[in-house]
Amino acid sequence: MRIGPVLFAIAATAMPAAVLLDMQVPQAHRAVLGLQPGGFDAMTGVALATAGMVVLSRYPRHSLGLLMSAFGAWWALDGLASSWLAYATMHALPGGSAAFSIYQRLGAGLVLLLPLVLLLFPDGKLPSGWWRVVSLVSLALTSLLPLALIAAPSGIAQATSEPGPIPAPLQALNLDPLYLPLPDGVWTALLLLAQVCVPLSLVAPFVVVVRRYRTATGIDRMRMRWLLWAAVVDLLVMLTFRLLPSWFGSVGLTVAVILTAGSVAIGIVRPDLVDVDRLLGGTLVYGILLALTFVLDLLVLGSAGQLFGPRLNEGERLVIAVFAVAILYAQLRHRLWRWVRRWVVGDRDDPYHVVSGLAERLERTDDSEAQLLTLARTVARAFRTPYVGVEITEVSGERLLVEDGERPAETRALPITYRGERIGRLLLPRQVARRRLTSGDERLLADLIRQAAAAARAVRLAEELQRGRERIVSAVEDERRRLRRELHDGLGPTLAAVASRIDTARITARRSGEDADRILGLARGELTGMLAEVRRLVHGLRPPALDDVGLVGAIRQQAERLRAPGLTVRVEERGDLTGLPAAVEVAAYRIASEALTNLVRHAQATECVVSLTRDVEAGCLNVEVVDDGIGLPAEVVAGVGLVSLRERAAELGGSCVVTSAVPNGTRVQTRLPVLTAVREVGV
Repeated sequence: MRIGPVLFAIAATAMPAAVLLDMQVPQAHRAVLGLQPGGFDAMTGVALATAGMVVLSRYPRHSLGLLMSAFGAWWALDGLASSWLAYATMHALPGGSAAFSIYQRLGAGLVLLLPLVLLLFPDGKLPSGWWRVVSLVSLALTSLLPLALIAAPSGIAQATSEPGPIPAPLQALNLDPLYLPLPDGVWTALLLLAQVCVPLSLVAPFVVVVRRYRTATGIDRMRMRWLLWAAVVDLLVMLTFRLLPSWFGSVGLTVAVILTAGSVAIGIVRPDLVDVDRLLGGTLVYGILLALTFVLDLLVLGSAGQLFGPRLNEGERLVIAVFAVAILYAQLRHRLWRWVRRWVVGDRDDPYHVVSGLAERLERTDDSEAQLLTLARTVARAFRTPYVGVEITEVSGERLLVEDGERPAETRALPITYRGERIGRLLLPRQVARRRLTSGDERLLADLIRQAAAAARAVRLAEELQRGRERIVSAVEDERRRLRRELHDGLGPTLAAVASRIDTARITARRSGEDADRILGLARGELTGMLAEVRRLVHGLRPPALDDVGLVGAIRQQAERLRAPGLTVRVEERGDLTGLPAAVEVAAYRIASEALTNLVRHAQATECVVSLTRDVEAGCLNVEVVDDGIGLPAEVVAGVGLVSLRERAAELGGSCVVTSAVPNGTRVQTRLPVLTAVREVGV
């Protein structure tokens, strides 16, 4: 049997009964007894029982759900007892003594609700370690007053709580059914000590809440913010009702408990129902403004009375106060709102401040990793999130991850794009990503990502450019060294040998023409080998097929040389491919050749299509190699071949992306800018 609905039914039944009884009791009789309408207490009990039932519907064994349901039924019955006590004493009906014991004696135990909620929120468990001992001692101190009131004499209890005799209608009742005979002095000291222990016993629960709030992360921290909001609202409500007549006290307590019960239930079941940070910020702002307005009213009215005396009546003073408050309110509200919002939810309420601050910090950083860390910290500060990660994909395929804060178990990735190209992702805690952001928040986040992406892209391209220059210089020096070695060790000795044979042939020709002819034949063979070596060197500088049969023909020849049994390779051209810069031709040829080499070695494909498309409007040459092989593994590691593809494209300011084809196979997509100013690099 589920206990939550039963306890709710008890509270729901007690509330209308208490309201009906309150309607039958005149206010004058209630004033004599010093009792407030019990319907407010019953309403409070229904709110608590409802909150407890909501928690139990999600977590059937949650301690706070059971606690709020039980205290809700208890509070509602306490209100019903108060209403019956007033009604029974007016009409001399039975049950008055029992109602007094329930309301005045047992009702004191309701003070245990607040410390229990503070100690058990949000997981329904007491703190561990020695803090558990402190918590139990605190609860024992809180229980001292309810236990003392059960057995204390009514006269002494009345004297220690409220000065004055017991009301006459109550003196006819049996007020001390569980009287424990102790000296009056002992009871007085015990009750005074118990009353002092109640506020002191709340120190430990508040400290526990502060510790949990400071150590909580993720969803638990959001839950603790709901408890913080409830505390702020309760404080504002109680301060507000303190300014009203005394009979409003029950109304203020009812409102405070209802709001607290609702916030506790939401914090446990659906902490992301609304943006609690915005709710907390708005509550603080308007609460502080309300307090300032009240103080300002008092100051203006008092000052006007002192300065003008009898020359101004109350209405004129009130008009002056309204004007003064309106003028100062307009000035204070905006500034106070910005200050509290920045403290509660971060800097995102001032987008210009966030964006300009990011730009200023980016200017002071010199490398891409520092800029990514700056972006992460700016987003964390602006959106008040404990973790932000920025991941950028390098041209070589490597990923650079920069993190600010401790990474939670669940994250959500937002793409980082630059000019339509996805260059990385932004990682946020999943509960922060689920939080409802306003359109302004979304625009600010997009502006931050866009600005940092542009800066990171610029720094990354500058670093790649520097590395590219270093590679070019190194490649040129290596090529010069290779040519020098080839010429010195290969062609040089061969030419010297040929020259020596020609000299020998000239000398030999005077006495034997056959020997001279044989020597010249050997020289001719050496010259033929030397010409082959020259062709090899020239081919290494630039494939001759590009000049002989063009780019498409050269790729077809290479495909024919690399073609494996059972593999069909088609080379297609779209658009006019004439007039391409030499560097673009060489890069396209090398990329297509490398892709075909990888295809033959690893793909196990039966068909491959090489497409070359000249996009005049975009000013680029698109090279695409698609096969129907086994495709890429799930977590492929870029090897030398894939890295060389990307590097050759990046040298010309292009891009090369290797992905899986649909339904199977591999797709190599390369984009090479075709500009007249492109220099012949990377040959």
